[in-house]
Amino acid sequence: MKKINWFKLIIAILVCQSAGWIGSIATVSSVSTWYLDLNKPSFNPPSWVFGPVWTTLFLLMGIALYLVWNKKGNQAVKNKAMVIFIIQLVLNTTWSFLFFFFQNPLAAFIEIFVLWLFILLSIIYFYKINKTAAYLLIPYILWVSFAAFLNYNIVILN
Repeated sequence: MKKINWFKLIIAILVCQSAGWIGSIATVSSVSTWYLDLNKPSFNPPSWVFGPVWTTLFLLMGIALYLVWNKKGNQAVKNKAMVIFIIQLVLNTTWSFLFFFFQNPLAAFIEIFVLWLFILLSIIYFYKINKTAAYLLIPYILWVSFAAFLNYNIVILN
């Protein structure tokens, strides 16, 4: 069994959790005010669900990033995979700002498609390097798919 590089693992997790923390800055500004007044579909989860779900997803993303970063192999492929992954992290944070901070569900809905594509690209590139890393991103793309559907319904209802 390969020895864990704890430094890389902690950095990878912190990078991903930081994206969540930055996004939460935008979310906190509206989640208890503007967001409460939106018409939401009946399947909208309670607000308390989002924090634990996103924390878990960012943890899985961090572990996936670590597995790719720590893998020996073609550096050019690893670099491309990690750049795509970082782009999707930025897009993830951007969605929070568009939806909550700027209170623009339509712009967020358009942006979430780009986010979804970059998550898919991350899965594809991670799979080439470490299959487990790719599998760790499956819950993330499923949740973002649900979030896109939820976002769409919020646009329609408002």
